[in-house]
Amino acid sequence: MSDASSPLLRVTDLRAHFVTEDAVVRAVDGVSFELRRGEVVGIVGESGSGKSAMSLALMGLLPQPETQVSGEVMFEGRSLLGLSDAEWCTVRGKRIAMIFQDPMTSLNPYLTVERQLTEVVEAHENVSKSDARARSAAMLARVGIADPVMRMACYPHELSGGMRQRVVIAMALLCKPDLLLADEPTTALDVTIQAQILELIAELQREMGSSVVLITHDLGVVASMTTTTVVMYAGRIVESGRTADVFARPSHPYTRGLLRSIPRLDRPVDEALTPIAGRPPDLSALPTGCPFRPRCGVAVARCGEAYPDRVSIGADHVASCWQVKS
Repeated sequence: MSDASSPLLRVTDLRAHFVTEDAVVRAVDGVSFELRRGEVVGIVGESGSGKSAMSLALMGLLPQPETQVSGEVMFEGRSLLGLSDAEWCTVRGKRIAMIFQDPMTSLNPYLTVERQLTEVVEAHENVSKSDARARSAAMLARVGIADPVMRMACYPHELSGGMRQRVVIAMALLCKPDLLLADEPTTALDVTIQAQILELIAELQREMGSSVVLITHDLGVVASMTTTTVVMYAGRIVESGRTADVFARPSHPYTRGLLRSIPRLDRPVDEALTPIAGRPPDLSALPTGCPFRPRCGVAVARCGEAYPDRVSIGADHVASCWQVKS
């Protein structure tokens, strides 16, 4: 067990490569970051940047042996990579929990809501079935589901998208995990429900003191909810720092491109949004040097020769770009 001053989660040079018949897909390619207790870290980037693959690697959920996972993942001083299935069962759901993108695919269509919730409690704590049922109903009420006892008798398809997502959140929080991974938790929901779900996650995080890794492509959500922002591109972290610093002083061309492509209240009304040109690279055939070079407007010859070193811009603010000055 680590002391209170040390990181809750330390990820060092994490790699997750999918081995296919034709090539090796480098979905996660050397990711390193730390997460402290009570901290909310936002992971942002386009689809295919490696965000979800990284979260699945942290949870030990990538298929084996099709995926080669290496590096170091330390949770409270304990190495997670290489845990057996039995050891993972003592960690997942109890110490680390995850909210998946689509509740309709993460919930079992053959089981009632009650059974899917109570089995989480029964698996990790020595409680009776009646106690597990009472705790599950209380958590459903806590996440804003009216008449939880009635809803527990339902199957997932009988609930609305917003209610299913609340069930998934309740399931993740039942055992009050130290770490919550939220992978695009509002993707399938309309705007009004999105705001409610995000507010709920923030409120429960503050109440329980959990640390949160919030994976999203919505920079507005990151700006309002997180303490630290990590920007990923082509399986790597290209910029990271305190959220206020990253938004005030975006240093990597990709980060600046993301910010230019979204509406902002501090931008003139008549200023057009500027999308990032081109497409993300093929992770099975990455170009030499910086993978963002083909889409970058400030690339120089050196960018095609080697991957850029990390440059310190300020306190805890770093970026990997040959054009960035410390």
